[in-house]
Amino acid sequence: MPRLLTLLLTACLALPTQAAWYLDNESSRISFVSTHSGNIAEVNRFLTLHGKISGKGQAGLRVELDSVSTGIPLRDERLRGLFFDTARFAEAEVSAQLDLGPITDLAPGAQLELRLPLTVKLHGSEHQYHAELLATRLDEQRFQVVTLAPLLLSVDDFALAGALGALGKAAGVAAIGPAVPVSAVLIFTSR
Repeated sequence: MPRLLTLLLTACLALPTQAAWYLDNESSRISFVSTHSGNIAEVNRFLTLHGKISGKGQAGLRVELDSVSTGIPLRDERLRGLFFDTARFAEAEVSAQLDLGPITDLAPGAQLELRLPLTVKLHGSEHQYHAELLATRLDEQRFQVVTLAPLLLSVDDFALAGALGALGKAAGVAAIGPAVPVSAVLIFTSR
């Protein structure tokens, strides 16, 4: 009996485990659209992202808020200091649980629509959303996940209405839209 138990344990330990997948920051992008003055919309993005999906499908994405890029240095500085308060809240985090099997079983070029809940942590608060995503297997080592519909984040979800008012006042803008559509193109590589 002890020998059988030893053989079973050895066999279980020898089973292949699913590899972790890591975000390719250079090829990935998170963009958001801000609106102000009633009808002016601008596309902005974050330049530094970190992410990993464990072999069990636990996905985590960290966004360095200091890396916000609007194309206007003064606006970036105001967003960092007045809105995101990056001295206290350096990152936003997104987490979700994926079933990796259907994605890793895809042939290169094949796609799979995903609808799943995810949690966004920002400015000391967290909120759950339902995301519509499209996963595409690029090759044996990479797959891509993109938003099929933007995720609509509201300042009220993260207690940021006061910060939005301060940002508008500093910029001399009468009104900044309180809801922000966020889109993502994320490429993961196995290691």
